[in-house]
Amino acid sequence: MYGYESYVALGDSFTEGMNDALPDGSYRGWADRLAEILAGGRPGFEYANLALRGKMLAEIVDEQVPIALELKPDLVTFCGGGNDVIVPGTDVDEISAKIDEVVGTLRAAGIEVLLFNGPDTKRLSVMSVLRGRIGIYNTNLWAIAAAHGARVVDLWAMDALRDYRAWSDDRLHFTAEAHRRIALRTAELLGVPVADDWREPWPALDAPRTWVTQRRSDLAWTKTHLLPWIGRQLRGESLGDGLVPKRPQLTPFVTPSRPADDRASAS
Repeated sequence: MYGYESYVALGDSFTEGMNDALPDGSYRGWADRLAEILAGGRPGFEYANLALRGKMLAEIVDEQVPIALELKPDLVTFCGGGNDVIVPGTDVDEISAKIDEVVGTLRAAGIEVLLFNGPDTKRLSVMSVLRGRIGIYNTNLWAIAAAHGARVVDLWAMDALRDYRAWSDDRLHFTAEAHRRIALRTAELLGVPVADDWREPWPALDAPRTWVTQRRSDLAWTKTHLLPWIGRQLRGESLGDGLVPKRPQLTPFVTPSRPADDRASAS
């Protein structure tokens, strides 16, 4: 069905699925959701997810890409470099050059490649300072895709991701509802029919955010998320240290248990 019998997801926390939590505390995420759509209930469809939170681009290239080349699936989704882009002083063009090599290698192996550009952070308080760097990254990504015959899931153009409810409290990871919409958008790009529309408007807010509530949120975010992140960067630590990928091998996809209504968290 749809021409895909196997799928391998490569990347960092975005592809691992943070913060789309399952009842057992593990993460589902857009990639698992996409795999479920692609499987369509078929027992023969195989899926692997090698992504791990906190991984820098060099780690993804060294640790994950060789496995994907060995597995040689029909489809690879690759999203790397986001953690590099937000680190002050990194060269976005150098990051893009590494991605260009990866995509070229995967495509030369006969693997279909799907890339993800960065979302628009204009309305995301404080994180909006990264908008220019993300824009450069995105422009390079489109050029890479065109050069190698890959495709890009345009997160920047997804208006649904500009709503603050698409973002977790850490302002780095998406909510479960955002992951659901990204999976639908990705399936749409692949030409796979889906029942729901990722463009569906968010529910109306009972009480819109005010300047005061936003500033309180900024202070809480700085203490809870920004300062610890800076500390980890200075110590050379990662949230993924000591962890292993949730699906390290291509195995038949089995739908996990989950809340009855994925959209319950959207309001």
